[in-house]
Amino acid sequence: MTTLDAIARPSAAFAMVAMDQRESLRHMFDLAGRGRPDDDVLIDFKVAVASELAPYASGFLADRQFGFDRVSAAVPESTGLILAVDALDQADGGPVEDTTLDEDAIAAIPAGVDALKLLLIWRRDERRKARVALAARFIEVARAHGVLSVLEPVVRAAPGEDAFDTDAAIREAARELAALHPDLYKAQVPLAGAGDERAQRAASADLDACMTGPWVVLSQGVDRDRFADAVRAACLEGASGFLAGRALWSDIVGTTDVREGLRARSVDRLKALGDIVDETARPWRDWSAGSATGEPGATAEPGATAEPGTTAEPGASAEPGA
Repeated sequence: MTTLDAIARPSAAFAMVAMDQRESLRHMFDLAGRGRPDDDVLIDFKVAVASELAPYASGFLADRQFGFDRVSAAVPESTGLILAVDALDQADGGPVEDTTLDEDAIAAIPAGVDALKLLLIWRRDERRKARVALAARFIEVARAHGVLSVLEPVVRAAPGEDAFDTDAAIREAARELAALHPDLYKAQVPLAGAGDERAQRAASADLDACMTGPWVVLSQGVDRDRFADAVRAACLEGASGFLAGRALWSDIVGTTDVREGLRARSVDRLKALGDIVDETARPWRDWSAGSATGEPGATAEPGATAEPGTTAEPGASAEPGA
């Protein structure tokens, strides 16, 4: 049986690096004054990040489209490997507007992959129910392949939705999608990390109350210098760590010596964040079925694992309570 230990630190907390950006990474090079580079430049950057940061990470997230074989070869066996299986609807230079499952990716999951990740754009629109069904199918697909599911909802306003409250939407999405019981829920940082310690902890506690299993935060939209404090606040209120990219390596994009920049700046950031989660995060093993509601022995939704963080091997049935 695969458990979240595959992508966790010995403390049962998560310090994971995201390097699955695709056209967004190309746009970051453009913003850094390097134009829109060829695919080889993106792949070289991804390989450098894997080589320099993966040894200090509990998990490493990569995409299939840009150099997966080279990137995964740079990830040590001690670091869990996460494969992005989201097909992105994204215009050049624009945000991801919607996602589907990458059918080619799930049809041929490479050996050594411990978990799958799906980005889900959450909106209050006519496709809301379809996206919930997509998330449920993703979780079931991961289970069927004997790997873990990491669900990443990112909230957006629907067309014509005025006075959009991002934090209220983050909580609403969590109540709706955490109920599907992914092995790990990847959430946006409350308040975009802009609150003081008291505000960040209060907002993180409100988000934690919506969860049914282990959750981590992502770094997109958070000022890099505030991310460590945001992680600490989230972990003190129930989060189990982070899965982040931009907060670690965004200022290295477009530099002349990528590996030296990663070693000089990014490695120390990752190590410091690892110390924070070891000290403050809720260990993933503290979660059990029914923990969110307080109802002993509560059962998971159909197609979900009985206990967050555990996935039966293909063709096997999870033991009662496992």
